[in-house]
Amino acid sequence: MIAIREATENDVSAIGEIFTAAYGEHYAHPEFYDPRLLKKLIFDDDTLILVAEDTGSGALLGTGSVILDLGAFGDLLGEFGRLVVHPDGRRLGIGKKLMAERIDAVEDRLHIAVVENRTVHPYSQKISAASGFACAGFLPSKLLFERRENIAYYIRHFGPALQLRRNNPRVLPETYELADHVLRSCGLPGDAIADADSPAYHDPGGYRLEEMTSRGYTSLLHFERGRIADREIFGPVKLHVGLFQLQVSNYRYLLARRNGHLVGGIGFHIDHTENAARLLELVSADEGPVRALLAEVTRLCREDEGVEYIEADINAHAPRMQRTLLELGYLPGAYIPAMAFHRVERLDAVRMVRLLAPLDTSGMQLHDASAPVAEAVIRLFREREVAPRLAELAPATALFRGLDAGQTAQLASVCSLRSFPSGTVLTEQGTPAGEALLVLAGRVSVSIDGRPVGTVGPGESLGELSLLRATPHAATATATEDIEAAVLERDTLQALVRRRPDIGLVLYRNLATQLGEKLLRTDRELMR
Repeated sequence: MIAIREATENDVSAIGEIFTAAYGEHYAHPEFYDPRLLKKLIFDDDTLILVAEDTGSGALLGTGSVILDLGAFGDLLGEFGRLVVHPDGRRLGIGKKLMAERIDAVEDRLHIAVVENRTVHPYSQKISAASGFACAGFLPSKLLFERRENIAYYIRHFGPALQLRRNNPRVLPETYELADHVLRSCGLPGDAIADADSPAYHDPGGYRLEEMTSRGYTSLLHFERGRIADREIFGPVKLHVGLFQLQVSNYRYLLARRNGHLVGGIGFHIDHTENAARLLELVSADEGPVRALLAEVTRLCREDEGVEYIEADINAHAPRMQRTLLELGYLPGAYIPAMAFHRVERLDAVRMVRLLAPLDTSGMQLHDASAPVAEAVIRLFREREVAPRLAELAPATALFRGLDAGQTAQLASVCSLRSFPSGTVLTEQGTPAGEALLVLAGRVSVSIDGRPVGTVGPGESLGELSLLRATPHAATATATEDIEAAVLERDTLQALVRRRPDIGLVLYRNLATQLGEKLLRTDRELMR
């Protein structure tokens, strides 16, 4: 018979043996191999550790825990994790029993619980889904075992969590599909608003950035923005826990000064065991230093610290912060309804991920509840792969000539990557233009009235004149080789131009130049 009970200090060595038997030496949380740290967790009031005991032999065959203080103080957010079954105890239903007992033990103490399920097998995903959890995200390459692994992120709400939720979050179009799916999976109406018009924060320049020591801490506490008002980043710790607690927990803050005066700071934590980082909060006097702080902490993680994965939980009612991170290379990986308490209500969050390691989806085994979420997130990350290639080709492309690095990055962020087999008709003469293509690889034959008039290769574009002028295609373009292209759709372009008129000015100026050159060529041909 299998009995589930709370762990005691006498179980420390047996728990360690379970992890070693299941994972070898490669478990993502090494504290479960350290008897001293494991004993500390057993006595920690904010951690619940259960074990599954074979009452006949006395052997421990499984363990599972709940971290009860995962969010900032008062968020009532807990993580169900470290669910491990000894190879000798598999197929006895131990995982399901540990999950059920953990829920019974903490459901009165939490508003929301999360589970990070591995995707190399479907078992923990199945247990989560069968226990009332909904898949809320897919976090690519988040955890480091023998190699980086993708995570299926599941959530469940308890008590009045959803009754306290603020409705109608404003999310980016890139997040909308994920948000709508998760909201409905949690039994909520799909009330998210797709906000395509809110601009990113602009960096006016002139900031000096430095890491916080004791100098600057007190001044930062005086800022309300991002701390007690207009919270845009939700982290597991806040500045007011005290400088000592921040330092002993290895939480770091990067400060921004302008004309010698402190104007903002961003908190972050780097886990060098996992080569992963998390943004904690961003506090500032005004919106001026926001982008500079985000850009610098991202650069520091990538270039100085060797980080391969960065995540940040962003207020789903803060589209400008979402847009800024999107422009800095972050993408939505999860959507968490009612994640954080703010004043008298709970706010949804978008978990945005900056992936600095290769995206590897081979060998995954997804539960049915995980598959649609994983597909939506993977598609975004695959499309983002077009950005550096577009940035490389844009200066040599007539339509994009004159865009600076920031403008090119913004244009790349709204393009999708598509492949077309040889023989595909990419544009057809006389048909409406719904998209423009920038050829990245392969060649295209162009014809008018069936007569070949030229070819298009890498770095050259198709359909852009008709797209911007809202006229039918003037020629037919057919792939003569397998084609890879960056695709810019009309609706997406129009939304971009409304949001960033500076980009629209460059595009239409280049269009006018191209039309003028075309008229000159026509005049010369008529004079011959």
